[in-house]
Amino acid sequence: MALDMTDFPLLATADVPEQLRKLPQDKLPALSAELRRFLLKTVSQSSGHFASGLGTVELTVALHYVYNTPFDRLIWDVGHQAYPHKILTGRREKMHSIRQKEGLHPFPCREESEYDTLTVGHSSTSISAALGMAIAASQARSKRKVVAVIGDGAITAGMAFEALNHAGEVRPDMLVILNDNEMSISENVGALNQYFARILSGSFYTSLREGGKKILQGVPPLHELASRAEEHFKGMVTPGTFFEELGFNYIGPIDGHDVITLADTIRNMRNLKGPQLLHIVTKKGKGYAPAEADPIGYHAVAKFDPDASTQPVKKPGKPTFSNVFGHWLCDMAAQDERLQGITPAMREGSDMVQFSKSFPRRYFDVAIAEQHAVTLAAGMAIEGLKPVVAIYSSFLQRGYDQLIHDVALQNLDVLFAIDRAGIVGADGPTHQGAFDISFMRCIPNMLLMVPSDENECRQMLYTGYQHPGPAAVRYPRGVGTGIAADQQMQLLPLGKARIVKKGAKLAILAFGPLLNACQQVATELNATLVDMRFIKPLDEALLQQLVAEHSHLVTVEDNALIGGAGSAVNDFILQHGHAVKVLNLGLPDQFIKHGSQPEIYAELGLDSNGISQQVTAFCNT
Repeated sequence: MALDMTDFPLLATADVPEQLRKLPQDKLPALSAELRRFLLKTVSQSSGHFASGLGTVELTVALHYVYNTPFDRLIWDVGHQAYPHKILTGRREKMHSIRQKEGLHPFPCREESEYDTLTVGHSSTSISAALGMAIAASQARSKRKVVAVIGDGAITAGMAFEALNHAGEVRPDMLVILNDNEMSISENVGALNQYFARILSGSFYTSLREGGKKILQGVPPLHELASRAEEHFKGMVTPGTFFEELGFNYIGPIDGHDVITLADTIRNMRNLKGPQLLHIVTKKGKGYAPAEADPIGYHAVAKFDPDASTQPVKKPGKPTFSNVFGHWLCDMAAQDERLQGITPAMREGSDMVQFSKSFPRRYFDVAIAEQHAVTLAAGMAIEGLKPVVAIYSSFLQRGYDQLIHDVALQNLDVLFAIDRAGIVGADGPTHQGAFDISFMRCIPNMLLMVPSDENECRQMLYTGYQHPGPAAVRYPRGVGTGIAADQQMQLLPLGKARIVKKGAKLAILAFGPLLNACQQVATELNATLVDMRFIKPLDEALLQQLVAEHSHLVTVEDNALIGGAGSAVNDFILQHGHAVKVLNLGLPDQFIKHGSQPEIYAELGLDSNGISQQVTAFCNT
């Protein structure tokens, strides 16, 4: 339900940037305060990404105030921080629906608004896209301006450096704003981040530079000499010359919460020629004390009471599949000192916090660098270590070449723990784990497993860890079935499925957690139900038996049907010339929009009721 705007009188007059730009500049601090309060009220009632947006309120106001959006292009990296942008670009009245089915998209989305110039959700794409837009503007001889906003976490990724390097060569008119809040989702890591923090938090360089300028102001030859010395010194101690050596004019750092200074600075930089970089310093969670104190916990929130000092404590419930992985990782590391845990900036999401504390020398957060994570694991494996790469399904897409070329081609002993496989829900199409079976099934040497419950997940992780070659276990977001995982770890026989229930005529082959939705259907239709467990290798002996004893086969998976597990079954049947009817159920050939997991499964006919209806119709043909 939309909020009463009488509590936000200035914001009510700025529904779109054109209206915002009519306000006197001295009203921007008050407008920013109202925008921050509005964000707090809406997200606390609807859930969503929170702390990042609080940190970019003033920046968002200043950018839309100075630039002629949407004609001028504004690109947000990742998009966690774009809620204030949505509020100021005509979507204020719909903010209560964000991340909900048929509601506002969780990230900037071109289909949703002309102000969203790039559909995003993954990090480090903004500078590349902005460079492409700036080149297009230059070739068209238009007066269009282009701005990319990227965080200090996202800029650690290789793609961002590739774009910076290319922009410095092409030298188009564009502005990159580095939003430095010392956070991405988890704490930022790496030498570059530490360098920024150490140098910029000290007063030595600033006082030396400013004091020297005052002393030498009236002595031109000495002032020129000092300027050259400053440039040399700047290159040794600040990030400024780092960017300048790449071809950017560097300005900053400045206070990212001083909206007047921001607007003045951005206005001054708007018409500068060539690539510009403005370095601003902000605080994630700014203006809401609990989020400032715990920016990781408030990165994305469920509904909460904004007047409470902390988020409500969640009642203990069923463990998530991520929890199962986290516990297994610690248990396995205690048994084998060769184990190394690798994550591309997803310590909390992949449940590696306890591992990072218990085994800090064997824990490697490589920052937002999925390609590096995979090849790092390859190097470790070559030297006899046992790397485990914990990575989201949709993020592994970024390391696909490395998975093929650096791991599988060399048959290296690397285990991939693939979290958020299948439907993830509210984060929408950029995060749905819809393709991992398809893009891994075709890779030689891969062992690919899909658990249906918590215990299978634990045992498959152990099986993949002991397997001499690349292995992957893909498991979903969220809680499991409630089945307790056996603490005793045991090897599963490779490529062997498990018959859950025997029936007649119809066999349902379930790949992964949708096995549970098939249980009721199998009972209703007196069908054989099989927990397939392995996608590669398939249990071909059991498939031979099933096609001999049943006239109808149904495969069920939470992956794209094209190239998925059902496709593997189809290949087997065609290769062996079996006469059996087959129905494949899974994700359709489209990008799956946001909504809760139950809502999406129901819409796609992959809940118990939808599977029952489709299978019944299939059997009656």
